[in-house]
This record gives sequence, C-alpha cells and structure tokens, in this order.
Amino acid sequence: MPQQRPLGPFTVSAIGLGCMNICHAYGPPVPEAQAERLLLAALDDGVTHFDTAALYGFGASETLIGKVLAPHRHRFTLASKCGMQGVDLKGDGQLVRVIDGRPETLRATCEASLRRLRTEVIDLYYLHRWDKQVPVEESVGALGDLVRAGKIRAVGLSEVSAATLRKAHAEYPISAVQTEYSLWTRNPEIAVLDACREIGAAFVAFSPTARGFLAIDLDPQAFDAKDIRRAMPRFTPAHWAANQRLLPAYRALAAEVGCTPAQLSIAWLLHKAPHILPLPGTGHVDHLLENNRADGVRLSADVMQRLEALINQHTVSGNRYSEQSNREVDTEVFA
Repeated sequence: MPQQRPLGPFTVSAIGLGCMNICHAYGPPVPEAQAERLLLAALDDGVTHFDTAALYGFGASETLIGKVLAPHRHRFTLASKCGMQGVDLKGDGQLVRVIDGRPETLRATCEASLRRLRTEVIDLYYLHRWDKQVPVEESVGALGDLVRAGKIRAVGLSEVSAATLRKAHAEYPISAVQTEYSLWTRNPEIAVLDACREIGAAFVAFSPTARGFLAIDLDPQAFDAKDIRRAMPRFTPAHWAANQRLLPAYRALAAEVGCTPAQLSIAWLLHKAPHILPLPGTGHVDHLLENNRADGVRLSADVMQRLEALINQHTVSGNRYSEQSNREVDTEVFA
C-alpha cells in the first residue's frame, strides 16, 4: 500500500497527482484517451489525492476529471482551485488568465467547478493566487462560507507567504498550502514550511522534479511555443548551461541510491518533513508509475546532506519565475 499522509482532515497517498499537465502549460494537451488512461492508472496504483484547478485548460482539466473519475468519487480526495481562471474580457471568445479573489467571483467559480467535476462537494479548495486588490481575509472568508454551505470541505492557499497564511488562518482554518518546492526551489524553507507546521496545515509541493529538470533530459530550445517554461529564467540560455552542470553529480547520486533521478527528487521531499506531500504531474502512465515508486526509496542523512549541498538557492542559476509571475505571488524570496 502506498505511504499515507494527512492532507488537512483527510488521509491520502503521500504522493498525489497534479492534473495540470494533461491539458495545460507544457505544450499541447495530451490526447483525451491517454489522459483517461493516466487518471485511471493513478487510481488503480493507489493515488488518492488528485489536484486540479479552474485555470487548467480553462476548465478542461476539471471536465476530464469529472468525466473519468466521477464514478469513482468515493475512492479519492479531490482538490481544486479558484481565484485564477480564464475570462473573456473582449467578448470575442478568447479567454485570458485573470486573478480575481472577490467573494462573488469565488462563489461563481466554485459552482462552475462543481458542474465540471460532476460532484456535489470539493474536498479541498485552494485560493490559487491571492488577489492583492482584495484583503486575503475577504477571499478566505468567502471560502469559509462555501464550507458552511456544503460546497467544499476544507480551505487551502497557494503561493503565499507565512504572514499571509497566518492572516488567512485567523479568518478561517487553513488545511493546506500549495507552493513550488524542490531541490532547486527552496523558498518554502524561509518561513512557510514552519508556519504550516505551527498551524497544523499540510504543505503540498508542486513541481517536485523541478519542472522536469531533475527527471528527464530536456532541451529548452525544443519546448512548444506555449510551454510556460519558455518564460522562466532558469530555462533561458543565460542560465540553462550553468544549471545543466548540476545534473551529472545529481544523476550519480540517484544511481548510488538505486533509483531514478525523478524518484530521488520526490523521495528527498518525503524525507524532509512528515507534513510535506509531493505533487508531481505527468501525461504519461510510465512516468506516473515511476514517480509513485519514490515512496519506497530510502535516503540516508549523508545522501540528504550531499543532495542539498549540490542543488540549492546558491548553486541554481536564475529566478524561478519571470518578473510578471513574481509580482503575482506572495511567497518569500532569498536575499
């Protein structure tokens, strides 16, 4: 049986499945039949934590999960997100990404998500981004109202600082925080990991394989035109060569441990703290099964120390986000 960890009031597989890749962000959506096989394979392999968002594919991810997994709804914990979605601003049918944390928008987004997901309740509902034009207490208060209305069961936040987390938690209990965390993105170690532990919230680590950098051979020049990594400094020529130089020693450590590079990156997170839940995403069943086996990898204190000395905020070249994306998040950054 896969390792289990608490996710707010729920107990789920320690390794979940992020459902962005199937329709959004890293190029064209995977074929629907392939995505269906992936979701069912995850369920059959013991994954009980599925994570999506209204933003992903502008509803396409939620729609697919509803179509494929609704008959199995009792077998898994369902997480989704609001506060960042596609909006037709010009009335021409072209959706653009908008951050909107107003209570009325969050309520409407939730209703639309429930219809797409074909469920009566979403287990864990995140504020995908804090809309800095709206006090976080107002947005979280609206999510608390959705809990009381029986639309959702627990509230989460994504990409927030420890200070914002505490403000939000004072308004309504926060069950989980989701933020990018991997060997090459260590920002949560500044404050929010400790803040989660203090308030009893789970920490869900998305992009645990460093957006594929620690998992597979990548060629940023071959990325699809719509691949979001094209806008991320670490994948640009100015930084890519320096970052690639970290990989031979990293892969040698994986071979020493007896696991794949992807499994090593996920296992590192599992060893960091019991309230951390890695959330890898993929469009391929073989990668899914490979990722899930990471919960059986055992790392010694020596290997942990060597990994962290090799890949950290001082050895990785470039910011994780563009200037625009950095303005949209509230996470702490290293000096």
